Amino acid sequence: MALRERFPIFRQKVYLNSCSQGALSTDVQAAYQQYLCDWEAEGSPWERWVALNEAARHAFAGLINAEPGEVAVTTSVSHSISALASAFDFSGERNKVVLSDFEFPTVGQIWHAQARRGASVVHVPAAGNSVPVERFADAIDERTLLVVITHVCYRNGALLDVPAIVEIARRKGALVLLDAYQTLGTMPIDVGQLGVDFLVGGVLKYLLASSGLAYLYVRKPLIAQLQPTMLGWFSQANIFAMDHTANTPAPTAQRFEAGSPPVPNLYAAVAGLKLVQRVGLTRIQQEISTLTAALKAGIMGRGFNLVSPVDPTKHGALITVRSHKVDLLVKWLAEEQIVVSSRDQNLRISPHFYNNLDDIEQILTALTKYKALLV
Repeated sequence: MALRERFPIFRQKVYLNSCSQGALSTDVQAAYQQYLCDWEAEGSPWERWVALNEAARHAFAGLINAEPGEVAVTTSVSHSISALASAFDFSGERNKVVLSDFEFPTVGQIWHAQARRGASVVHVPAAGNSVPVERFADAIDERTLLVVITHVCYRNGALLDVPAIVEIARRKGALVLLDAYQTLGTMPIDVGQLGVDFLVGGVLKYLLASSGLAYLYVRKPLIAQLQPTMLGWFSQANIFAMDHTANTPAPTAQRFEAGSPPVPNLYAAVAGLKLVQRVGLTRIQQEISTLTAALKAGIMGRGFNLVSPVDPTKHGALITVRSHKVDLLVKWLAEEQIVVSSRDQNLRISPHFYNNLDDIEQILTALTKYKALLV
């Protein structure tokens, strides 16, 4: 089966909304059906389901070039970051958390919630469609415990200069957490090369699965130093010990996990990751680059207001256009069978490897039709 044919939605629609939810593949459909078959046939095959949890861990570790023991399987990025936050001590001189103003709301909310535990949260302001590295240099000091950055901004598609920010943090002795939700599945990511201490992301966007499963990477030397208080029985060294008299955390990043995993989502996550791996991240990055280049050229050539950076090294798979009635524009495009989304007043267009240049031409034609909402 050809790759595009694995995604039935393209029989009826032009799907360009992978930044919100990856298109459903026949692979993931079959995985959910397999879950139901296993449940029906075996009743409660927990050994199989625990093994699948490990398969999901190994698959994600391979995706980011980490060791499986550095990866926790969680239910959401919110859970991942909350568990991590619970392990930090903010009572000392290093109590400062530095956030960019491009973060997803949940990320900021969780760290602001730590103020009751002594955290001091500082925001690094944006300058248009970027957050200048110099502003991080101004914000990060010897009191900084953690620097929190998104890889790609969900509002405008801007790609932050992660290596430069990591270097600034290192000079001041601060740790770095990277939210890679909008880049996982769109480009090769190597946590060692990036130099980050923590990374979070989930599977419902470009990793082609569904809501309910996410990951937390913790750099190996840090694991033993961090003792989360947000946990569950899957965080224990032996999940089948069933010991209610003590907390014995796993020696790996598993200590950041919680209760029973969302088993159906494990099936979907493994299927989605296998599909991404089959295509290959280098090929995916190249195809997305071709599509976004054509999209930007069409947007600017028609005189529309491109919000994402023009430089291809400074944006991700997500391209945004300014609209003064963006909700109406999304609705009218949906009536044309084109699926996109919006944040703020930006129309978000996010191709993946299953898209082609015909899809780009169709959205550009539709935007021309509704240009009154754009200029």
